[in-house]
Amino acid sequence: MAGVSPDEPPPTPEPSPEDDQPGPGYTVAAIARRLGMAPATLRTWDRRYGLGPSGHAFGRHRRYTDEDLERLQAMRRLTHEGVSYAEAARLAAGSAQGLGSIAPEQVQAQAGGGRILAMPGSSPDVRGLARAAMSLDAAAVTTTIRRSLREVGVCGTWHGLVGPVLHGAGERWEATGRGVEVEHLLAECALAALRSNSPPEPQGPPRVLLACAPDDYHSLPLHVLAAALAEQRIASRNLGGSVPRDALADAVRRTGPSVLFLWSSLRTTGDPAQLADVPVTAPAVSILVGGAGWWLEDLPPRAAYSTDVPHAVELVEQRLGR
Repeated sequence: MAGVSPDEPPPTPEPSPEDDQPGPGYTVAAIARRLGMAPATLRTWDRRYGLGPSGHAFGRHRRYTDEDLERLQAMRRLTHEGVSYAEAARLAAGSAQGLGSIAPEQVQAQAGGGRILAMPGSSPDVRGLARAAMSLDAAAVTTTIRRSLREVGVCGTWHGLVGPVLHGAGERWEATGRGVEVEHLLAECALAALRSNSPPEPQGPPRVLLACAPDDYHSLPLHVLAAALAEQRIASRNLGGSVPRDALADAVRRTGPSVLFLWSSLRTTGDPAQLADVPVTAPAVSILVGGAGWWLEDLPPRAAYSTDVPHAVELVEQRLGR
């Protein structure tokens, strides 16, 4: 798989049973989540470089200590700076306090350029996902997102995990002109995780139509909204990115949705005048819009703006009389 080095094999789908046993210290699964890595990678680093758990308890599997975690964080950060795995392991193994005790000139002598996505003030899960995304470790990114979907659902995963990392990657691209591949990989992994998620079976035929405004290809938010609606057992049709005005009008006539949700992330695509092309149906279709591209001051009375995914779900439920 592209972007995965021999030192970072694809993760196992789920932690092994020993990862869930109670006891002092950190399990393999806990360390993997903190670092945004696959458990298999940690075991490889243990075998190859001796960066394994040092905590011992009679009758239990070894656990990682705080000192072990600091060494692994140093190893992770050094490799992201371009230091070779063998040299990063040597430097990290000699440091009990992580990267902070490694001389900057040691890092600069080995580094080939920074590849770190700064996420100040973020949770360990967000920082872990950012590390995995910057490493282009698609398997680890997808596994992290799937786990979050199981634990906190679609809205919690989007706004609390994936969204912040996408935003950080976008800011990095704007500042440096580099890293668009990180955004693309993260979006593709999020889409794969959403499609593999198994929400409750929706009730009845699709009554919600989702589409992107013409010339707007950022369709991931539509997939997120569709998944969030499915969690509420609301079926939807998703037309995807850049739907021409005449095609959208034809789709409304053919399917007769109760709610139309139109997404625009770009100011060049969010002209409210296009909403005049939405046919007047009987019963009338409710129009909802979302995204930063809309000129809110010019929205017609028949359209309502949703601020985020939970708000969009709430508005859809209101329009459907739920």
